[in-house]
Amino acid sequence: MAALGLRGKSLLALLVTCLLALSIAGVIGHQVLDGMQNRFGEAYARNLVQLNRERIFAPVSRELALAQRLAGSQLTLAWLQDEQNSQQRELFFREATGFQQSFGGQLYFAASAQSNGYYANGPDQPLSQSPRYTLEPANPRDEWFYQALASNTPYQFNVDRSALTGDLKIWFNVPVRDGERTLGLVGSGIDLGAFVDELIASDRAGTESMVLDAHGSILVHPNQNLVTLNADTSRGRSLATNLLGLLDDMNDAKALRQTMASSREASGEVVTLAVNLDGHPRLLALSWIPELQWFVATTVDLGTAEVVEIRPLLPAIGLLLMLMLGMIAAAAWLVEKRVLKPLRHLRISAQALAAGQHGIPLPSNRDDEIGELSAAFEAMAKQVRRHTAELEDRVQERTRELEQANREMIAAHKKIDDSIDYASLIQSAILPDRQLAEAMGDNLAVLWRPRDVVGGDFYLYRANEQGRLFGIVDCAGHGVPGALMTMLAHAAIDQALDTVGLDDPAQVLTRTDAIIRGMLHEEELAHGLATNLDLGLAFVDTEQRKVIYAGAKIALYYCDGDEVREVRAARRAIADKRPGEYHNSEIELLPKRTFYMTTDGFLDQAGGEHGYGFGNSRFAEMIRQNAQLRPPAQREAFSAELAAYQGDKPQRDDITMLCFRFD
Repeated sequence: MAALGLRGKSLLALLVTCLLALSIAGVIGHQVLDGMQNRFGEAYARNLVQLNRERIFAPVSRELALAQRLAGSQLTLAWLQDEQNSQQRELFFREATGFQQSFGGQLYFAASAQSNGYYANGPDQPLSQSPRYTLEPANPRDEWFYQALASNTPYQFNVDRSALTGDLKIWFNVPVRDGERTLGLVGSGIDLGAFVDELIASDRAGTESMVLDAHGSILVHPNQNLVTLNADTSRGRSLATNLLGLLDDMNDAKALRQTMASSREASGEVVTLAVNLDGHPRLLALSWIPELQWFVATTVDLGTAEVVEIRPLLPAIGLLLMLMLGMIAAAAWLVEKRVLKPLRHLRISAQALAAGQHGIPLPSNRDDEIGELSAAFEAMAKQVRRHTAELEDRVQERTRELEQANREMIAAHKKIDDSIDYASLIQSAILPDRQLAEAMGDNLAVLWRPRDVVGGDFYLYRANEQGRLFGIVDCAGHGVPGALMTMLAHAAIDQALDTVGLDDPAQVLTRTDAIIRGMLHEEELAHGLATNLDLGLAFVDTEQRKVIYAGAKIALYYCDGDEVREVRAARRAIADKRPGEYHNSEIELLPKRTFYMTTDGFLDQAGGEHGYGFGNSRFAEMIRQNAQLRPPAQREAFSAELAAYQGDKPQRDDITMLCFRFD
């Protein structure tokens, strides 16, 4: 050590210090990295389960809702009550074809409890109204059908191979009931391969996503050999396709049962559990979907999954090592300049003094000044470093809060948009477009333009042997509140028509008013809440060639080509503060005479130079100018004239206009 000299000793001390610091930093960094791996691994598993939960719930709930609507259809009930009736069969398959276009897999099935016939139609097969095969109680493959008939649940799911294509699908089985009697099942299926591809789209190496039923049987898994077919049947359940049976340890299976039970009690929450699966420790995260009676689960191998990636840190580590070497070189240069060189000068001066050379100047002693300056500067640097660290921590915390708030806002906005789109689909389904097209052809046209995605306007159509009933409805409000009112109004009008019939519109209005008042609380009407609706009904008596009209704040216009006449409506709306009195008006049904009904959204639309409403006079003149055209051409002309008048002004309200004629 003595031969190294002061320079060698200082460099050696600096090198040893740096190596010691690097070793301590490496140990601490490894422990911190392990902690981050576990913490971020659990967070990643939770987030992936939440993501998969939303991916599964939206399409499955939509398919289930469509299957329930098909099961609740009166045409389905009528056909299964009299399966051999060719007319009822034709009506059912015509309606089912319309539902087929809405199902995600473009397929549907119907199974009869009376004949055991299994009917099915898919996108790649020609339409057939005959059974694809006959279900047999003794056939284990058909056990799912008879078990579903005996169940009291509103719907069931099972995984099985398609009778048409042979590929695996997730099936929705919805019973068709006539009172206490189950007539059969209807439903649809989602392709399991596409469903799995969607589910594992976000999976990384070391992660595996799956779907379990309430007993732990695997319904969806990347490995189709582990999927439980017909899980609710006697031959369906097996430990070989149950997550409980795949665990390496019985204690893990017991803990998983307890975790599944707690997850069902905390619906929507994600719970985690450490288990051993396939000989490796895994982190299991799962969440319960009560509407589907399913668990969404994800397993993460923390030793394989790249939750925290090291590769992006390698350039920083290399830069740190280069920086460390540069610091050692800089420190050696500073020691030479600031310590060793002054010492050599001091030694030379001391030797000169010893030699008696008093004229040699001694190096100035800067220890006090430099020391004080260094101490003051170090204190200042520490203060700056402390403040900088605090500010960086605050900025990072605020950034995390803003990012989290933004993610929550985006998720909430997506849920709202999905709900509104779904509501629009349901509202469009109650409109009688297909019935009007089949019955009237080009003798009728409808202009239906909601202000938002959903609205408070709708139109209706009924027919019997005596004639046909046309109507338009304008519920208070627009958007989601208006759409909700349309559901209430549609149900009330259906009930009134079933009670009164079609040929007395005034009595239908009176009965509808009474039904809605019975549905709503008196205090809601008394406080002036927007629960009223405008309604116009026109019954066309094709035998006596006349039109019977009654309206609540919706007038009837008719024109023979030259003169436009108006049948005024009652001034009180349905479910107004006080009940209104409604009377029928009769108009002769002549060839070329066209009848018109419109909601106030058309008449009140702002536009023109001064922003006034469209108005009754302009509406009547528009009718007179276009009355010679066919109704579809009139609709296009009306739409163009309204757009020209509206200009760049926003749509004020929902717009509905209906016109018809009988040549």
